[in-house]
Amino acid sequence: MFRRRFVMRNPSLLRALARSFLAGEPTAEQIAARASRTLGRQWRWLRPLAQRYLNSVAGRTRPRHRDVVQFLLTDRGLGRAWSRYIDELSVSQWVNEPQEMQPVSAAGTWDVPRIESIGALCDWLWLDPGQLDWFADLKGLGNKKNRPRLRHYHYRILSKRDGNVRLIEAPKPRLKKLQRQILSGILDHIPPHPAAHGFLKGRSIRTFTAPHVGQRVVLRMDLSNFFPTFSAARIQTLFRTVAYPESVADLLGGVCTSAAPRDMWTGLTHDARSLYSGPHLPQGAPTSPALANLCSYRVDCRLAGLAESVGARYTRYADDLAFSGGEEFDKRVERFSTHVAAILLEEGFAVNHRKTRIMRRGVRQHLAGIVVNEHMNVRRRDFDLLKATLANCVRLGPESQNRRGHAGFRAHLEGRLGFVESINPAKGKRLRAVFERIQW
Repeated sequence: MFRRRFVMRNPSLLRALARSFLAGEPTAEQIAARASRTLGRQWRWLRPLAQRYLNSVAGRTRPRHRDVVQFLLTDRGLGRAWSRYIDELSVSQWVNEPQEMQPVSAAGTWDVPRIESIGALCDWLWLDPGQLDWFADLKGLGNKKNRPRLRHYHYRILSKRDGNVRLIEAPKPRLKKLQRQILSGILDHIPPHPAAHGFLKGRSIRTFTAPHVGQRVVLRMDLSNFFPTFSAARIQTLFRTVAYPESVADLLGGVCTSAAPRDMWTGLTHDARSLYSGPHLPQGAPTSPALANLCSYRVDCRLAGLAESVGARYTRYADDLAFSGGEEFDKRVERFSTHVAAILLEEGFAVNHRKTRIMRRGVRQHLAGIVVNEHMNVRRRDFDLLKATLANCVRLGPESQNRRGHAGFRAHLEGRLGFVESINPAKGKRLRAVFERIQW
């Protein structure tokens, strides 16, 4: 009853109170002082109300405006005060000061730029407010009409081996420039979890597999639809966790997410359409790998703790998860994989169970194309195929081996050769000698 009567009779008062709770320093005294200016009087019940609010959000992500409104509607103390002073409560002054940076305890040392308003964000990105709204497109207006020239992404549908599809969303130059600025100015200053090895400076597929070399048993698991799993709401929550006010976090999240336009839905299956039609992390944007790693921090903590409890090791390279251990882990690995899948489900991920593998010493243990039984090595099939390709390039010319029409076939071969050299230098040296004999 209180909720309905309060909203009907005092909608502006509710919004004004919520605004005073979000602006400025997050202490009970400061909140009560701002609320007193809003109501034009220092009510005794404001200080306890502010303290109850701080207790409710302690240790949590910075709340949205609607979350503060919900708290006020459900607070019994405010309900009693409203019932008693119904004729005396009114908005005397709206709080016009911008919301301040309010980082969680872990984010206090992160060297991120101080952006406390939409105007400050426009200045940081060198945009005017209209341009920022257009690039963020929080209402999804750009994807509702079939006008490709006004869109910010190029789209390409790729087929997977399992019959599903993957949508590649490559940002156009102007949006890509903004995303790179967000990546270098904000995201690169936030430390990822130690178990994450994909798309990070100083970490690679080699560091991902190294902890699992020579282990008694290796468990490999794979996540389905990794990038589109992260919705715009999760990305905006991450930016609010960093410290940014709701309005700034929403716009940053809008710049870094995308929704597939309706004319693209005809090429998608029903499951893919449900993933890509809403705002999500686009596979192809420079900010997506870093955001995916940061948004996976909680699940990485849970999985690392679970692995430690059974004497196992855990690493992740994008959507590839690897666990390994000795005899104790070998006894529990089947039940362990079930617990991992349950944690991933709770965190909003889906496991591709067809790619789950339990590999003991009697079989080839491989992760991301690297064999880890005794030492890191490339798969024999991959090595033999590359060796045959290079030999045929020497005998028949490189054009005869470019069956897939790579624009830069030499660079393509050098990339494959460099991978072998990084994993097994001895084998890479032999292949390099053959590569140097090719007549380009």
